[in-house]
This record gives sequence, C-alpha cells and structure tokens, in this order.
Amino acid sequence: MSHISVLLHETVDALLADRNTGIYIDATFGRGGHTRLLLSKLDEHARVYGFDKDPQALETAAQLEQEDSRFKIIHASFGDLKQELEERGIGLVDGVMADLGVSSPQLDQAERGFSFMKDGPLDMRMDNSKGPTAAEWLMHIEEEALANVIFQYGEERYSRRIAKAIKAAGYIDTTAKLAEIVKVAHPKWEKHKHAATRTFQAIRIAINKELEDIEVFLPQALEVLKTDGRLAVISFHSLEDRLIKQFIQKEANLAEDTSWGMPQEREDTRRLKKISRVRASDEEVKANPRSRSAWLRVAERLALKGK
Repeated sequence: MSHISVLLHETVDALLADRNTGIYIDATFGRGGHTRLLLSKLDEHARVYGFDKDPQALETAAQLEQEDSRFKIIHASFGDLKQELEERGIGLVDGVMADLGVSSPQLDQAERGFSFMKDGPLDMRMDNSKGPTAAEWLMHIEEEALANVIFQYGEERYSRRIAKAIKAAGYIDTTAKLAEIVKVAHPKWEKHKHAATRTFQAIRIAINKELEDIEVFLPQALEVLKTDGRLAVISFHSLEDRLIKQFIQKEANLAEDTSWGMPQEREDTRRLKKISRVRASDEEVKANPRSRSAWLRVAERLALKGK
C-alpha cells in the first residue's frame, strides 16, 4: 500500500493562510505528500525544508531535491528543529507542519518490524541506522518498567499480564512471535482490533522516544515562527493529541493571576491563537481507514504585546 497523506489539503491550506510565498518547515517529511502540495502552491521565491530520520524517507526527499530547488531535506529529528535551522542560517519561518506517527510504507514493509500483521524482524526503529531494536530493548527492560510503558503509552489495562508473558518468553526476534505472546496473555480485547495493537504502539513510542520528541518540538516550533506564522500538527492517538492540545491551550491563554490583594493588570503573554481543530471527513476515512483517528490542530503565532 502506498502512503496516502492524511488531511492533505486541510493541512496545507491552513498552514498557508492564503499566502503563496515564504519559508516553511515540514517537520515529518515521510513520503513528501504534504510538501509536494505545499510547493505546488508557492511561488519561485519560497523555500521548504523537510525533516526526517527514516532512511527511505530520505531517499524520496533526495529525489524531490533534484526536481525542485526550492526544497531541502535535513536528516534529523524534529526534536532538533531549532538547532538544525540555526546551523543553516535559517531565521524565522512562515509555517511549520508535522504529521505524527508511522507512515504506511513503514507499517507495510515486514522488514521494518512495525506491524503485527506481517511477520518480520522485531525492529520498530524509525531511524534503523542507530539505537536498539525493539527485540534488544525488550531483552534489557525490567518487567515492571515494561508494564508501565505498555500501560502509559498503549493505554492497555492488562499491561502487567502482558509484560510478564513477554519477559518470560526470553529473546523475541520477530513481530509474529511477539504478537502471539501478547494474544495468548490478553484475556479480552476490543472488537475489530488485534490483541497486540496497544502493546505494539507502546513499544514503538518508547523506543523512538516519540512523545519526548513532541514535547521538545512544540516549543521550538513556536520559537521559530514569525508573527502570523502558522503551526499545523496532525496526531493519530490521544497521547499525541493531548500534548498538542495542552501546549496550544497554555500558549493561547492568559497566565493565571497569582497576585494577592488588589487585582492588578496582567501582562499579556499569549503567544498563540487557536485557529482550528479538524478531523478527517467520512469520505477520507472511507478511502483511507488509517485517517480514522487523525486530528489536525492549527494555531497562529501572535506578536507579544509591546514588542
């Protein structure tokens, strides 16, 4: 299955806000769907920089660099956004977008080890040139810590039973073996969902430090945005969406007045304005079932008062 970019037009249109030039960041290039549409709407003076750490995404990006001189790829996590831009002398930008989660090619290629639907080596690394594989990670993590990961990142109520079964199995080298261990250990799972869905999600999030990267990325995205620049982020599960929601709310609301006595005029420190929250249409979900859980949140950079 080829990768279908989720909320494609909604994301690009919200990011541009009727502009047709400027500097833009695709923080999760993937297979380039959002970037290609963005480039098609920009003039010859615009620039787009993509970030990705997946080797196959980098190959696709290198081809696009050859096709369009307005685009450059940066082999790095979006968690290093600000540093990477500074090293290249790139100042403030007009928009930052991110499409979180795993791309369809990653899920569909058995050798990447992301999916319980296709047997392959238990890898799960988005950047498979460094760091421990999921198989190695499972061998070294303690049972209690593993149970906590499965509970927190997978929101799996039977995390302790599953962690116990995984650790009792010893070295697990394939996705099929892990999926079967979880299935046997799991007493009850959701209809139309594989028993290992939440466990695989949790392990993937943990070894790729996905939530940590989002927490680091969001403040950096805000720092590199010009006034009126847009931030557009697509999430695919509640843990991601909660981080984005809380960040935007914090930056879009006045700080609480903690002064005692007479009320004082508070300094307006708001740095973002909420623009929209959009989910995939029924038509898109029908065409691409993986868009079912997607949410797009959009916010706009405000000028600080008195600046």
